[in-house]
Order: sequence, then structure tokens, then C-alpha cells
Amino acid sequence: MEIANSGVIWIFALLIISLVVIQGVLFIKLASNASSSVDMTRSEVNSALKTGAISAIGPSLGIMVIAISLITLLGDPLTLMRIGIIGSAPIEALGASIGANAYGVELGSSAFTAQALTTVVWTLCLGGAGGLLVVAVFTKSFGKIEKKVAAKSKDGKGMVAITTAALIGAFSFFVSGEMVKGSVHTFVAIGAGIAMVVMMSIASKRNSIWLKEWSLGLSILAGLFVGFIVTL
Repeated sequence: MEIANSGVIWIFALLIISLVVIQGVLFIKLASNASSSVDMTRSEVNSALKTGAISAIGPSLGIMVIAISLITLLGDPLTLMRIGIIGSAPIEALGASIGANAYGVELGSSAFTAQALTTVVWTLCLGGAGGLLVVAVFTKSFGKIEKKVAAKSKDGKGMVAITTAALIGAFSFFVSGEMVKGSVHTFVAIGAGIAMVVMMSIASKRNSIWLKEWSLGLSILAGLFVGFIVTL
């Protein structure tokens, strides 16, 4: 743990996190500057930024819980670096466990040496490099495909349908993976889904912008409440 929390690792972790923060600021600035080209008003831009910030609160709470457990096993800087880049705490926890097992020890055991830590670091970094490589190599090709689909769709709804289906598929994959764990998980997912549908319906009828912005966070709370009731 002395090595895991050493100053050298802190330097590398902070350098990487700094790049992430700079990218976020630059993307927000570029999006704000480009808002006029898509006929977005300043109030709409501010609303979009606020919605994104609010929507990040719920998922971040779950990540924080697992991050705290990872800190005791991998140290502060490495946990900060991995969670700050990937953002998927369960994947990082699984990768750390796989790396330790590959070295022949249990994660967090008394036999977890500096060499085992090195194996875990390599496992996490190489495991996360795949997604970055795909983005770097195929992003331009994805852009060409998007333009072709948009060109063939006269009303522009073709790309909307594809992206909507992709989002539904991605979220359904993650939700279904949780629902099969037990009846409580199933009720939580159903409760959160019903809450989201009801809130979006009310928001559309009353043109309630604030309800749309808070819908994700409120639906998460609704799911937690359902889970609490079911476990009583």
C-alpha cells in the first residue's frame, strides 16, 4: 500500500485526471459555441448542461460506493485514475480481481505484493485500452456511416431510430443483467421504469422542464424506495 499510494503514482494519476477534466471543459465550450448553428438558445444550452450534471449524480453515487472499497485494495491514486477514465466501477473491480488471480493471489490478501499490484495495474490499463483503440480507429468510419444513413432518410428520422434503438438496447442489456439476480432487483427495475414513464408523461403534458431534468434522479430514488419496500 505504500507503493500504491506513493508520490510517483499520484503524479501519473493526477496528470491523467487533468486531461479528462480539460477534455470535459473543452467539449462543453465547443458545444456552447456551436449551439447557435443548431438554433439552440442560451437558456436551452444551460438547461442541457444542468440536465447532464443532474443525471450524473445518480450513477456517480453507485461508483463512489465501489470506489471506496477499491481504495482499500489498490490505493487512492490508482482508484482515482481508473474510475476517472473508465467510470465503470464494477468493471474495474472485476479487472483488479482477475489481475490478482492471474498472479496467483487473492485481491487484498496478505500475499498481495508489489508484483501482484503491478499485474493488476497492467490488467486494468490493457483491459481499458480496447475501447479507446476502437474509438480512435473507427470513429471516422462511424461518422461516414451516420452521414449515409442520414442522407437516405429524407425526414432525418432514420438516424434517430437507430440511435434510439441503440440506447434502448444498451440500457436493456444492463438492466436485464441486474433483473436476473433476483426478485428484488426485478421490482427495483420495474418501479424505476414505471416512475420514469409517469414523470415523462406528466412533464410532456405540462411542459415541465424541471421534471424532465430531474426525471433520472427521481426514478432512481423511486427504484430504491421500491427495493426498500420489497425487502421489508
